[in-house]
Amino acid sequence: MLNHIVIMGRLARDPELRHTQSGTPVATFRLAVDRDFKDKNTGERQTDWIDVVAWRGTGEFVSRYFTRGRMAVVEGRLQMREWTDKEGNRRTTAEVVADSVYFGDSKREVDGQGSYSSGYGNSGYGGQQGGGYGRPAAPAAPTADYGIPSGSDQFAELADDDGDLPF
Repeated sequence: MLNHIVIMGRLARDPELRHTQSGTPVATFRLAVDRDFKDKNTGERQTDWIDVVAWRGTGEFVSRYFTRGRMAVVEGRLQMREWTDKEGNRRTTAEVVADSVYFGDSKREVDGQGSYSSGYGNSGYGGQQGGGYGRPAAPAAPTADYGIPSGSDQFAELADDDGDLPF
């Protein structure tokens, strides 16, 4: 079965970071996501307000780098959660559990007032894959030995270079 969702919108408020009793970080935030079509009666686009939950490193990342008004791209799954309100009524909430959260705009689009101009950037964070904040994971080590030391950022002389080009 497939439960995969990708949404893009602006944060309606600053993310709220909490910790469970066991110390696991969890951030909650709401995205304002415009629909792709206009209402035929009013001629305006409708906005959906979607609740998002981000756990562990992804939640810490969101709470640290995202603020109200910032464009975010969220990849994850849709989850239905049941709860009881103050009057004892059973309620159901739909929310997106984020696997990855990416920037939908770039830092260059931020002015001195902290507001954002329209446009889409390319920067992002792939959630839990890198385990850190901002720096992408190191590329995998080469599978064949070409005379380059494994994990080295330096170039190395090829030991069996005969000077002949391979093409």
